[in-house]
Amino acid sequence: MNDFKKPNDIWTARWNDRYSQEEFVYGEEPNNYLKEQITKLSVGKILFPAEGEGRNAVYAAQLGWDVSAFDISIEGKNKALKLAQKNQVTIDYKIGALETLDFQSEQFDAIALIYAHFPANIKSIYHKSFDKYLKKNGTIIFEAFSKKHIDYVTANEKVGGPKDIDSLFSIEEIKSDFLNYEIIELVEQEIELNEGIYHNGKGSVIRFIGRKK
Repeated sequence: MNDFKKPNDIWTARWNDRYSQEEFVYGEEPNNYLKEQITKLSVGKILFPAEGEGRNAVYAAQLGWDVSAFDISIEGKNKALKLAQKNQVTIDYKIGALETLDFQSEQFDAIALIYAHFPANIKSIYHKSFDKYLKKNGTIIFEAFSKKHIDYVTANEKVGGPKDIDSLFSIEEIKSDFLNYEIIELVEQEIELNEGIYHNGKGSVIRFIGRKK
């Protein structure tokens, strides 16, 4: 999970500080929705934006996927590579904002956006940019906090997530950001989170599975 602006700014410092803790702050186990959905797909090449400490990327690599990931936090990358080594897998993990990286057109069979909360002014731009890196018939796996989550995090900070509503998501925004996709699933629902020390309690999320037309 991460917020993106340009590297070397306050966002980078924020996430480096969080990920510099010894423990894995969102745990070492993969996100439940990712775990449920990725097994429905044929193994191929997958990208994890805003991958933080690598729990989801490492899980995909354990399943045989060719895994790429990126984040702005070098501390996140360090933890991810440590986790990969512990689980005897390899992942290609880059540091930087999306526009500075050298991903190729139609490189990936799937892109997994798991709590990838980009700043409000670029989140839709990023979503639309991912399309060019995804192959035709490729899959988006998405889970992140919905706009209703503002009430949940206000009541219980331990559940985590952005505290500004513009950084949260709506079903309408996801439909708009991923126009060129067959909607396999798109729901807003309350879930119980138990992921490390920063995702604990009831929250409201958007879950989306889309197939590129």
